[in-house]
Amino acid sequence: MVLLQLDPFLNELTSMFEHSTTKRSVWVTLKRSSLKSKVQRNKITTAGEGIDYRCLIRATDGKKTISASVGPKDHQRFQASYATILKAHMTALKKRGRKDKKKAAEGVKKPDDPKKIKTSV
Repeated sequence: MVLLQLDPFLNELTSMFEHSTTKRSVWVTLKRSSLKSKVQRNKITTAGEGIDYRCLIRATDGKKTISASVGPKDHQRFQASYATILKAHMTALKKRGRKDKKKAAEGVKKPDDPKKIKTSV
């Protein structure tokens, strides 16, 4: 697996979203990773040093897979760019149907109080 830099990753992700507008889907996964093997992590922890964790991002459309690693310093910039891309390409989602508050209130009327029965004479 080849790790891309952030800007090429975002460009590739944008092109994946554009190519998959009609038939395919794009899966994006994020997870915490130190990018070291378990043996290396154990050696670092026994030495008393801290492990530098990063965010590993993978995206696939079923045919092509891309990945990138984001450090704590670049996280804010990446998150803003990623959110912009997601907002721009979520056009196929359906809007949720909401009921009118007045119609909902009219549909659920409380029954009359049986203690207060009106009689006509």
